[in-house]
Amino acid sequence: MGQPLETDYLVVGAGATGMAFADALLDHEDVHVTLVDRRDAPGGHWRDAYPFVRLHQASSFYGVASTSLDGGVQTSGPEAGLHVRATGAEVCAYYDRVLTERFVASGRVTFLGGHDAADDGTLVERATGAVRPVRVRRRVVDARYLAPTIPALTPPPFVVDEQVRCVPVGELPTVADDAGSFVVVGSGKTATDAVVWLLERGTHPDQITWVRPRDPWMLDRAVVQPDAAVFRTMVAELLEAAAEAPTVDAFFTRLEDVGVMLRLDPGVRPTMARVPTLARWELELLRSVEQVVRRGHLRRASPGVLHLDAGDVAVPRDAVVVHCAAEGLRVRPVVPIWSPGRIVVQPVRAGFPCFGAALIGHVEATRGDRSDAGLNALCPSTGYFSTPREWVAGQAAGALSTAAFMADHDLARWSHGTTLNPSRISPEDRERPEVQAVQDRLRAATEPGVRGLLRLAA
Repeated sequence: MGQPLETDYLVVGAGATGMAFADALLDHEDVHVTLVDRRDAPGGHWRDAYPFVRLHQASSFYGVASTSLDGGVQTSGPEAGLHVRATGAEVCAYYDRVLTERFVASGRVTFLGGHDAADDGTLVERATGAVRPVRVRRRVVDARYLAPTIPALTPPPFVVDEQVRCVPVGELPTVADDAGSFVVVGSGKTATDAVVWLLERGTHPDQITWVRPRDPWMLDRAVVQPDAAVFRTMVAELLEAAAEAPTVDAFFTRLEDVGVMLRLDPGVRPTMARVPTLARWELELLRSVEQVVRRGHLRRASPGVLHLDAGDVAVPRDAVVVHCAAEGLRVRPVVPIWSPGRIVVQPVRAGFPCFGAALIGHVEATRGDRSDAGLNALCPSTGYFSTPREWVAGQAAGALSTAAFMADHDLARWSHGTTLNPSRISPEDRERPEVQAVQDRLRAATEPGVRGLLRLAA
């Protein structure tokens, strides 16, 4: 048994949400934080991500509140005019700087990488098995409740025969030069990234078979930008569509018609709605792949044959199977954020987990006189989503949660002051005619729109 450790907050998980929570907490209260992660460095799943990964959203929406990751506006390339999206390497370097230059340099943070935390807060060093007890004076913070599962750390959810070459997406660059054809398995952002990467390197679309059990809805990246007029116009479109649409399908179709939503195949109704962003240049590339397999989930990969729920499909015998089929962001039950001695970090609006985690840290630091019930009422938790109806329900829950914390003057002021908040309005924004116009539009659309979201989600 190692030397006991004392701390005010034990934050379990040094990924995006754990870092954002700790940063906001340290900004507003003189406390000691012990930050624990099973990896040796901060950044969570970014440490194991595939080498060509980028944020799907603008960098300014990601990271911690005190230290902007924003890289400005792109001036060239297919996304010229849109904000920069950091690469995986840039995200990891950013978290290294935040940990070293802000957290550790403050003298108020102890980082213990390479450790697991038991439910009672006891720490176990992964390399040696050494156990270290911790006395937590205030709260244990669970920042891993919604931690994603990724292909690098999760076996394929299908059987792979011995003669078949199957690699997780992170190993794709190591085999791409020698492979004659590819089978990409997965429906989400990881699979779309893999297909785009293959096509950009010169792989012919006919060399790719894409096993897509579900077609996804995605947001046009151009309407999810850190510009008050642009982002709020997207929100207004969403609320106006919800107020009028008779069904969930009609709601998504209207959002597609006004340029908010995208789907890979105009002739196929998507049944998946994790809703990352996608650029239209990526959409054009993805639509060039015609060998799309929609026969349910892949159950077994054999030489020259894919065995799926609804039948077999022939593929080249030497095709490399690319595993992109991990769950990703997990859809787990929504639980109270605050309970005695404990915080479970979760989104507090639809999406944008870094903003939610930072807001929870700010509330914890500045509202210590409130009961757990009062804190949960001020900052209600919302969950992730997988289906279109769940996405609508998430938007409804997020709208109600946002109304709760934005009704508090201090929280509204703080929210408008951080770039992590996609809905922020700076003092300069308030003078812009286009922002004033969309604010008028939102005032008219909010009440009927939220009622519509609740109706559609029921």
